[in-house]
Amino acid sequence: MPPLAGALLAVLFWGISFVVTKALVGALSPVTLIVARSALGSLTLLILLAARGEARLPPRSEWRPLAVMGFVGVAFHQVLQAYALTLTSATNTGWLVAITPLWSALFAALKLRERIGPTKLAGLLLGFVGAGVVVARGNPASLLALPATRGDLLILLGTFNWAFYTVLGHGTIRRLGPARASAGAMLIGTVLLLPLFVSSPGASELSRLSAAQWAAVGLLGVACSGLGYYFWYGALEKVEASRVASLLYLEPLVTMAGAVAFLHEAAALSTVAGGVLLVGGVVLVQRARA
Repeated sequence: MPPLAGALLAVLFWGISFVVTKALVGALSPVTLIVARSALGSLTLLILLAARGEARLPPRSEWRPLAVMGFVGVAFHQVLQAYALTLTSATNTGWLVAITPLWSALFAALKLRERIGPTKLAGLLLGFVGAGVVVARGNPASLLALPATRGDLLILLGTFNWAFYTVLGHGTIRRLGPARASAGAMLIGTVLLLPLFVSSPGASELSRLSAAQWAAVGLLGVACSGLGYYFWYGALEKVEASRVASLLYLEPLVTMAGAVAFLHEAAALSTVAGGVLLVGGVVLVQRARA
């Protein structure tokens, strides 16, 4: 498969993942869903690594960084996102997740002392205004109505956490390679969640799933978590990062289309307008960084 085609497929998987998660959180608790998804995802990555002759234990020096990555990027992040989707729509989630590069730009400015020029500053302001419009749903007063906006705010917390995870795992990914690092972090994150899974009715929840729901869990684990990461990082190894990253602008559109088609969510004009502002801000920041 051509690298860019694989990256596009990864974006399609990730865009639809919010729709599938939203559909499943009524039948599964967030912990049960993420344990099943992460177990399937790590197994998929291990099989792919074995096919490449790279399925070996990482050096002991990397176990601790992988454990931290597993907690921050899998155990905490995925459960937070799944819980937030019980409180907000998949459409809002798709648009708000697009803000992640803005947090990454702020981290780079703080850690690497990158200069924030006028273009980047305009992009940051535009992106965060867009996020505010999405959360407010066209009514600024609703920003103060925490029960109504709690899910959106948790998604925003998740985007901050993911940007932090990206910075946190940069060194480990560079040393081990993206597939090995992702597989290790995913596997450790699953193990960290097992005590919560065992102490909850997770097994009985899984036993009650229909064939269609099991197929949805398989899509999340095998395609979204396993193949998605594999294709995405594979493309980054062969194609310019800017060309690959530009495909992420399609993700909110994929999510919105899936949410309208399968969940019958309404695509409010204010949400789309806020999302366009948000993505526009991200484009400005990315161009300024380039």
